[in-house]
Amino acid sequence: MATEGPTLIASVQRAFRLMEAVGAHEGGAPAQQLARETGLPLTTTYHLLRTLAHDGYLRQLEDGGYVLGDQLDTLQSGGREQAQLSYVRPALASLRDDLSAAAYLTFYEDGEIQVAEIVDSPRAPRVDIWVGFEDAGHATALGKCLLRELGDEARNDYLSRHPLADLTPRTITGRSELVRRLDTSPRPPVVTDMEEYTLGTYCVAVPVFRGQTPGSLGVSLRVDRLSQLNQVRDRLVPAAKRVTRGLSLTI
Repeated sequence: MATEGPTLIASVQRAFRLMEAVGAHEGGAPAQQLARETGLPLTTTYHLLRTLAHDGYLRQLEDGGYVLGDQLDTLQSGGREQAQLSYVRPALASLRDDLSAAAYLTFYEDGEIQVAEIVDSPRAPRVDIWVGFEDAGHATALGKCLLRELGDEARNDYLSRHPLADLTPRTITGRSELVRRLDTSPRPPVVTDMEEYTLGTYCVAVPVFRGQTPGSLGVSLRVDRLSQLNQVRDRLVPAAKRVTRGLSLTI
């Protein structure tokens, strides 16, 4: 027996139609006007407006009119990030396949180290992320690469909020020693961690940029492949340039 009333798809279509109508009025529009413009029953319009406003997709003004809400900005921002990643994902996949190593892309956003993408495979498994990268900037090549690119104020702010936890016997836990090593890296722009995050794995990273936002591109390998370090360095630097170029296309 068929159910009466609007289907879920029809409800979604009506909600989109209503948001389009709201978006056409920069100063906002009341429910009655929106109902006329969309051809929706007034009761349906009120119900959808309340639901969309509750979820942040619309906002009701003091005069009763409706404007687009902040949640749409979040969706738009997420869409831009997805578009950016679509431009650089092939470069990460190529890096993974050439080196048989998982590839990672991170950015420093809102004072934290954020993992944007990991491209791995059964032949190139990712490292066991047993401690979040946001809290392990001192112990990962990706994090140290970002910390090296930051100004003194931003770096000190991060280090003041994140204790240098002892993750392995090789982890640098002294702040002055970490800063000294960051500022005297022997092979810039390449940064490494040698079993500092997890035993049995070493990582190599180089900086990338999304506009003014610093990031890092890196790979992880087993320590029995340490003899390939120079090959990894030579492959990472041009890959980082391609990634930075790809990110600039969508800014």
